[in-house]
Amino acid sequence: MRRLYLLVAAVILVDTMFYAAITPLLPQYADDLGLSKTGAGILSAAYAAGTLIAAMPSGWLAARIGFKSSMLVGLALLGTSSVVFAFAKSVVLLDIARFAEGVGGACAWTGGLAWLIAAAPFERRGELIGAALAAAIFGILLGPVIGGIASEIGPEIVFCGVAVIAAILAARVLASEPAPQRPAQPLRQVVTAILTRPVMFAFWLVILPSMLSGLFDVLIPLRLDVLGASGVAVGAAFFGAAALESFTAPAIGKLSDRRGRMTPIRLGLIASPLAALALPLPESAILVAVSLTVVVLAMSLIWTPAMALLSDSSEHAGLDQALAFSIANLAWALGHMLGGAGGGAFADATTDALVYGLLGGACAVTLAWVLTVSRSSARAPSRSGGTA
Repeated sequence: MRRLYLLVAAVILVDTMFYAAITPLLPQYADDLGLSKTGAGILSAAYAAGTLIAAMPSGWLAARIGFKSSMLVGLALLGTSSVVFAFAKSVVLLDIARFAEGVGGACAWTGGLAWLIAAAPFERRGELIGAALAAAIFGILLGPVIGGIASEIGPEIVFCGVAVIAAILAARVLASEPAPQRPAQPLRQVVTAILTRPVMFAFWLVILPSMLSGLFDVLIPLRLDVLGASGVAVGAAFFGAAALESFTAPAIGKLSDRRGRMTPIRLGLIASPLAALALPLPESAILVAVSLTVVVLAMSLIWTPAMALLSDSSEHAGLDQALAFSIANLAWALGHMLGGAGGGAFADATTDALVYGLLGGACAVTLAWVLTVSRSSARAPSRSGGTA
């Protein structure tokens, strides 16, 4: 189990590292290519668009060809897109490469997490998802630092290095023993399971923090740039926020295993609106970085247990774990696109504060909804089909 976890964690880490490397580069791309907040949002959200399009097909692919093969497809797309990112000088090529990276991320995450959870004891599911997300967060930690370095020395060496690492990991996956899998499920059964109330409830709880993440991935770097922060400083701000989150994610996963998925989710839904409303207020780069850290921690209280809740609910509805994590990818991508591209465009037309306020309101409405849901439907289903 440990060897499998380390392999899956390494693949997820490299994917999120490349994904997050664009954060400190956004102001530079905006200046060099003449991008507005809308254009920057589209570039940032192109990854999520690729994940959105590939989310359900990646689950079907993993169920058909195996978790291992799905991860290999993802790593191949990751390596190819990173080489394009190294040399592209056109926003169209950058958008296409980022989109392809998102498709690869969907395949890698679906195959890897489904493989890990299929081999894990049920009572450790939240802990392992939290640990996998900690690896993703560590990649997000490294990404802005690497992006900051790329802003100083150029993207060619940095992004070609990502491609080399992806090739090494592909060789490791190829050498691993394949995981046992169930036969692919009929489409009607899949659709019926997805549309059950517990699955849709967990689906929304993954979308919500994803929207907030997509929004601040666009607006915070641009805000820090306006306040005089360099690309390296932007990378440092995101590094600090993600560093703290990487330590808390496994603990939040353990808490959700022991106390129920909804315990940390309720806390996150209380903290997230307050944190979102505070984001546009600071007038110094340091205070913006502190606000970013607070909102990331509030968001992580929702994210980790919501992923576990979606896995639990999907299994209870009869879905294969590959399809469960393809739904999680779909939820993340949809939220990130709405927050990144949609939120960036809306901020262009109005103000940053209004967009943050609307997302804070969505968190508050969700909290009210959660508090009115019956205890049996709000808690995660157990192996026997009850709730936990």
